[in-house]
Amino acid sequence: MVRKRRRFPEYGELVIGTVTKIFDHGAFVTLDEYGGLEAYCPLSEVSRSWFKGIREVLKEGQKLVFKVVRVDERKGHVDVSLRRVFDAEKRAKLSEWRRAQRAEKLLELAASKLGRTLDEAYEEAGWKLEDYYGEIYAGLEEAARRGVGALSRAGVSDEWAKTLAELAKAYIELPVAKVSGVFTITCFERDGVVRIKQALDEGLKVASKVRDVSVRMYTEGAPRYKVDLVAPDYKTAERCLRKMVEAVLKTAEGLGCRATFKRIKTR
Repeated sequence: MVRKRRRFPEYGELVIGTVTKIFDHGAFVTLDEYGGLEAYCPLSEVSRSWFKGIREVLKEGQKLVFKVVRVDERKGHVDVSLRRVFDAEKRAKLSEWRRAQRAEKLLELAASKLGRTLDEAYEEAGWKLEDYYGEIYAGLEEAARRGVGALSRAGVSDEWAKTLAELAKAYIELPVAKVSGVFTITCFERDGVVRIKQALDEGLKVASKVRDVSVRMYTEGAPRYKVDLVAPDYKTAERCLRKMVEAVLKTAEGLGCRATFKRIKTR
């Protein structure tokens, strides 16, 4: 079961809860990330919309995203709200939950390979990755991308780092973002072809300095030159493409060429 290091959640925290008991004036839920800690959702915190009865909104066995609205660690009481969770928060929490589940599965596989327990996997690697990368799965994604070194930097021992890196490379499909566009460059000087190549090479040189980006540039038939750029995320892809375009257009102009760039929509 996906877990947190703390015994109790914090006020305002989004949590995954499973509805266990429903009454006319509220419902009890178990907090999946906190070892099944029981929390209470009052009737007033069930929904922003009008409803006849609580069972129109909640069903036993449902797994939902709640927001913590009260914590009394001394008494062991936690109250949660369903109506205070907005759609964007729900989507973000469910994404975080799914990533945590995938991370735990890889920790479990690593523990099995090493003849260790899942608790040991969290202590020896999981919590160290969370401290260093902010999230266990983010650390495993880095291992899939860069290998053992990404785990060693977080303080994971060689034994665990080697096993987890192998599993990360085998099971994690890294997210990618692709952007494309076409340069149209003309030059009527005698060495025009050389000047056009020089301008395009300047763009490739700029892109090569951006980490984890791959670029393919090819002619669609002079004077059109297409560029396909792939990066780990759209923010990086857009930033790199913008630098490329600026470099190519500026160099082309300086060499007496006429150049334009047009984006192409990618799926």
